Amino acid sequence: MNWDLSGDRPIWLQLAEQLRLGIVTGEYRAGDRLPSVRELAAEAAVNPNTMQRALSELESTGLLSTQRTSGRFVTRDESLIREAGRQMAREETARFLARMEGLGFSRGDALELVRREAERKDKEDQNGNGTE
Repeated sequence: MNWDLSGDRPIWLQLAEQLRLGIVTGEYRAGDRLPSVRELAAEAAVNPNTMQRALSELESTGLLSTQRTSGRFVTRDESLIREAGRQMAREETARFLARMEGLGFSRGDALELVRREAERKDKEDQNGNGTE
């Protein structure tokens, strides 16, 4: 996992968000065993206690569970994973709208810009000019 941490919010919260993203995007699939706390902490270059707090947060949401002798596992409940993705999308949408309003755009204007950009990207994709 590529850890992207900044000083603007608690590290454990950023770790939890990035792990949640890894689960939602399938980097960690339903039923997968996660690396140990120490392995994850070393990979992210953080204190194991900080990583433990992030993992505990994800356990409290049901995305992770601990099996005493086997480690931590991603939930097998795919609907819970999909709901976590929808929640992340809602949070991202709220941030986007707040940024657009800060730039002086109404919500309606912001939505119109998104619609136009989506149409432009669709045309690019149809013409084979996409960046993928």
